[in-house]
Amino acid sequence: MRAASGPTAVGTELAATAADERVALIDPRFVGHTHALRLALRDPRFAAGALPGVLAVGPEARHALPRDPAGDPQAATEALEAAGVQVHRPELGTLVAAVPADDAARAEAEEAVAAVDGEAVRLRSAVKSRDGFFTTFCISPYSRYLARWCARRGLTPNQVTTASLITALIAAGCAASGQRWGFVTAGVLLIASFVLDATDGQLARYDLQYSTLGAWLDATFDRAKEYAYYAGLALGAARGGDDVWALALGAMLLMTARHTVDFSFNEASHDVTGNTSRTAALSSKLDSAGWTVWARRMIVLPIGERWALIAVLTAATTPRITLVVLLVAGTLAACYTTAGRLLRSLHRRARTDRAAEGVRALTDSGPLAELSGRLLRPLPLPRLGVPAVALLGAAVILATAWAAPLGSAWPVAAAACYALCAGVALARPLKGPLDWLLPPVFRIAEYGTILVLAARADTDGTLPAAFGLVAALAYHHYDTVYRIRGGTGAPPHWLVRAVGGHEGRTLLVTVAAALQLGDGDRTQGFTFALTTLAVVVAAVVLVESIRFWVSSQAPAVHDETGEPA
Repeated sequence: MRAASGPTAVGTELAATAADERVALIDPRFVGHTHALRLALRDPRFAAGALPGVLAVGPEARHALPRDPAGDPQAATEALEAAGVQVHRPELGTLVAAVPADDAARAEAEEAVAAVDGEAVRLRSAVKSRDGFFTTFCISPYSRYLARWCARRGLTPNQVTTASLITALIAAGCAASGQRWGFVTAGVLLIASFVLDATDGQLARYDLQYSTLGAWLDATFDRAKEYAYYAGLALGAARGGDDVWALALGAMLLMTARHTVDFSFNEASHDVTGNTSRTAALSSKLDSAGWTVWARRMIVLPIGERWALIAVLTAATTPRITLVVLLVAGTLAACYTTAGRLLRSLHRRARTDRAAEGVRALTDSGPLAELSGRLLRPLPLPRLGVPAVALLGAAVILATAWAAPLGSAWPVAAAACYALCAGVALARPLKGPLDWLLPPVFRIAEYGTILVLAARADTDGTLPAAFGLVAALAYHHYDTVYRIRGGTGAPPHWLVRAVGGHEGRTLLVTVAAALQLGDGDRTQGFTFALTTLAVVVAAVVLVESIRFWVSSQAPAVHDETGEPA
């Protein structure tokens, strides 16, 4: 970044600056905290940032600057906004940023600067304003100092994120040992990984080191760490003669479905400005009362509480107990959050086109659903008919996969019915009050079908293969979420078609089960089919995902919401 101050030769200075550099105009009378300047000048997420007497402009907005801004940041800011450039004005809180008009005002501003410890404010602002109880009181009080230590040694958030991943993978490896020392070490390392996970975001906020690659790593590594740890627990249990792969796969299904409920509900609420329901009023009231805030944040089992629970149980008990407790706690949390969202939704108006398209993209529906939707579009449905049809299709395929004889054609017929139901549900804009339920219903149907058929196959390697397939699918679905969150829309349509859509993959899995599970001597063929599908999906999705996230079009958007993860 180059800075120019004062009216003299500002235009010349700007012209001499490389086009790919960020530039700043600073009024020489400016008085304020260094961190206030940093917030306006260095944040790479915004094309332009402004404070009183300060303007920073990134390369993408340089074209809108006047040729000779005459050293007046305020006039240049107005010119940028008139040209349609969105200028970010950071919230300063107790920080000071002013342009005093006279000596008395300058002395007052300097006194205000001296009265506030800018470094302490910078440390506090490195922590999310809304986070879980465990993270807030057990991790952030010291992880923020670790973030500062990293910043002073030139470490980047991406390096810390990678260290967190490596630590979690080592923890999973220790759990896979099946020995008590391995379980204890795994629990300790899992907490260490979470400390680093908190540190990377705090480092990004502390030093304003936001990046496109960092957004991708931060968004995806949490899931990779957690699901790899589930696999480690299953491997460790297997070494002790206990098969818990079904529990591990069930935990992954539950967590992904929970997150999909959160993502889909928030996407459906994209353009909602308020909610007058009694549920929303009660929620606001509880959020304004001391202990209920933390109680509600703990009930939903956010990532901090969840990882602490997993770590303690791993060290003190067995993988089976760990996964069973996790499933019970996760189910209770899912019931609590989903019930609240259902009650809120019943009182909301019709969704906007933007929200409806976001929910549709999250369904991950492929060519079979599109075809059946076009054929069955004239079918009339009542107000809540869309989620009812989706639930019917999911119930049919799950019940048939559970009860039909192995190797029979009934699951294939049920999967075809499921594809038809998906098409009927998607044949109209998803603007109904509960239409946001479609993505989580489809996740449960697809993952659940794979889990049920793999568990019933009762063959060595089938459940691990199913775990790998669901892990690849979960990555694809999380990648879709984070693209939409970044404002770049869903993955390209060709990608969804290439991996078949949720209904196409479900049909393919049932066909493989019908062909391979009818004869006890051929059950390994089903394992091979699941493994092949997992490899194909992972390869196609990962290549496209990496291409997108390392491209210049990908957003540098980090999660600042504090939502449970």
